Amino acid sequence: MNTAPQQTLKGLQAQISTIIRGKDTQIQDCLACMLAGGHLLIEDLPGVGKTTLAQALALSLGLKFARVQFTNDLMPADLLGYSLYERDSDSLRFHPGPVFHQVLLADEINRAGPKTQSALLEAMEEHQVSIDGQTRALPEPFFVIATQNPSEQLGTHPLPESQLDRFTMCLSLGYPDRRAERELLTGVDRREQLRTLKPVASAADLLRWQQEVQAVHASDALLDYLQALIEATRSGQWFVEGLSPRAALTVLRTARAKALLQGRDYVSPDDVQAILPQTIAHRLRPRGSSSRGAREQVMAMVAAIPLP
Repeated sequence: MNTAPQQTLKGLQAQISTIIRGKDTQIQDCLACMLAGGHLLIEDLPGVGKTTLAQALALSLGLKFARVQFTNDLMPADLLGYSLYERDSDSLRFHPGPVFHQVLLADEINRAGPKTQSALLEAMEEHQVSIDGQTRALPEPFFVIATQNPSEQLGTHPLPESQLDRFTMCLSLGYPDRRAERELLTGVDRREQLRTLKPVASAADLLRWQQEVQAVHASDALLDYLQALIEATRSGQWFVEGLSPRAALTVLRTARAKALLQGRDYVSPDDVQAILPQTIAHRLRPRGSSSRGAREQVMAMVAAIPLP
């Protein structure tokens, strides 16, 4: 595999790691999600670095970034844009909303009503929006990072399963470890650090990497293993309902992205195992009275499926 893209990807990860301390695994997962052409959902408490991660990613890739604070009175037009009559030209002029940015941070998405949630998810799925009878393409690349508060917090509208399925990955940043937190306490403010970031890659680089992901080889044995995992979710032993074919394709595409980040042109079982909980747990409900959460249940299922 060409070493130049690998050096650039490593440089990209290293730069973001200078801002988001002690979260190398989550940063790589975020990049894998982006290389797979998907969208990311982060479920976590306020103040752990979700917004900073999104900004660092956009700045490091030279992408146009927008943040929208989702509230219960946010309307679809606030997100997508609107047409306004202009007397001088005697015509309607379209004013694009923040969704027409390459990286969109949808902050606290579960505080908005279902209608606004659906408007964003349609844009994510189709990479276009229909307004006033006209279809408008979104920029490429287009990457959504949505954050979601824990469902027990007041004023939230949890995303239904059909909408959760549109997110390639769901992960949590969590609290920093002691060393990383000490660096935050004694170092330069992260907002100041963000102002110093320079792009280490470009939108064209990202689009090229997304094409390279599609060429990463998956052997028949690897596909057999993946199908065994997918079928296990449908067996009724572990989960109420199994994964859809779309979810299976998402797992494969993300595993290919993980392999590319590791500098390989083929997918290994380790790639599948490394991304599986983040890629499928938010789509599944554990069966029965098990005290395990969906992520723990996925790990138990993986341990029961023999490697190829």
